[in-house]
Amino acid sequence: MGRLFQPLFAMAVGLLIVVAGRAAGAAVAESAPPAVSPADQGHLVYLPLVSKAPNACVPIPGVSYLALSVVDRYDPAKPPPENNPDYRLTLLGYNPVDQHKGLVIYNPPGSEVPPQFTTLLEGSWTPVILNTYQANGWDWDHHQPIPTPWTWPPVSVIGVPATPTAIIRVPDSGYTIGHECGNGGCDALVIYASRQEITLKYTRDDRVSYPPPGNAGYTVHIAGLCVEPSLLTLYQQKHTEGRFYLPAVRGGQPIGRAWGHEIVVAIRDNGPFLDPRDCHAFWQGRCP
Repeated sequence: MGRLFQPLFAMAVGLLIVVAGRAAGAAVAESAPPAVSPADQGHLVYLPLVSKAPNACVPIPGVSYLALSVVDRYDPAKPPPENNPDYRLTLLGYNPVDQHKGLVIYNPPGSEVPPQFTTLLEGSWTPVILNTYQANGWDWDHHQPIPTPWTWPPVSVIGVPATPTAIIRVPDSGYTIGHECGNGGCDALVIYASRQEITLKYTRDDRVSYPPPGNAGYTVHIAGLCVEPSLLTLYQQKHTEGRFYLPAVRGGQPIGRAWGHEIVVAIRDNGPFLDPRDCHAFWQGRCP
């Protein structure tokens, strides 16, 4: 009986395995594969070349999370959070725009300390913007995104660099919605979480906007991360229980790991998107 012969070829398109009834042995070609005889041609199998990606969903050691009561509960007139584009940036969608990939200055510094993207990654990292995007609008009647219906701000979503599995942290702020979190208190509620994104609300309201003259405060979207498994489990539990309580997090607290080399972030104030490049607002201490 013929014996197994498996030449393995390192090729960009995949692995070529040749099975033939000839003398046993194996050889690895460094460039082009050798000629294949007609007798061998019926034994070619192409397999995709797969490289194992780092697991972004590995638990973060030493973290723990708690839940706080919700002051103003979810608007029952809205779709459930998983189908609500106010809660899910990836559902709303965004598109690249050709705008300045750096911090911009709109107004002089103020006394307020809104969520700071300087604490998004560990350490004193240099703010770098990889990509600029514009978020879509939304057709509520047909439940689908529509092309960006506004020209201001010129950028509503940015991509910042990250290392796969790098720990992503809560943008710190000058707000406290409860003291139970320790280390300065809780900054925000987790109003949506999945294996791809998280949405943080910097009040104890389970909503992104109020009709004028109401003000629902800041909402921060972060996509491109796997939410820390225990935090995701807590969110899912509280969601199932009716959203009377939701997870609370403090500024700088780890909330997940980066899937790849870009983390996407956006910020809103009572619904409308703001320009996340605004230096004096969201990158205090890093203005050029």
